[in-house]
Amino acid sequence: MWVYEKKLQYPVRVSKCDPHMAKLLAEQYGGADGELAAALRYLNQRYTIPDKIIGLLNDIGTEEFAHLEMIATMIYKLTKDATVQQLEEAGLGPNYAQRDSALFYTNSSGVPFTAAYIASKGDPIADLYEDIAAEEKARATYQWLIDLTDDVDLQDSLKFLREREIVHSLRFREAVEILKDDRETKKIF
Repeated sequence: MWVYEKKLQYPVRVSKCDPHMAKLLAEQYGGADGELAAALRYLNQRYTIPDKIIGLLNDIGTEEFAHLEMIATMIYKLTKDATVQQLEEAGLGPNYAQRDSALFYTNSSGVPFTAAYIASKGDPIADLYEDIAAEEKARATYQWLIDLTDDVDLQDSLKFLREREIVHSLRFREAVEILKDDRETKKIF
């Protein structure tokens, strides 16, 4: 069960209209290493992970939905005052033709989200290593997005998200060690 608070996890500000940056941010909205894929991956993996790790996957999966909301807000704010010509110049003409300014789960190249992005092997340690890799890929992408904008307000929110990816990676690494220790503990029945 979730309790929804009507505020973002971290404030999202942008200082200018920038449809091109909005297009690039779509990578974290509907891309393979984006927030939707991460949230669904972690919440799905809860069902095949030992009980002592379920809470971690639930917490981080839920937080990823908050990050998805932040990305959607960034995209909205970066495009809300854009003209049709600006959207076309940024490569968002097809999206505008299909759905005006509505968001759609695609990556930055316009490829629709697919369930194939949701990695779940059923082996707890394999899944946690996949999760670590996912967090590190997201961290790298956030750094590249920070490098691609000169909007200091937008950079601030992106830096927050980058730092949260680092925290998640560390928490997943801790979970791997817990499971390894458990595996090596002699079981007496």
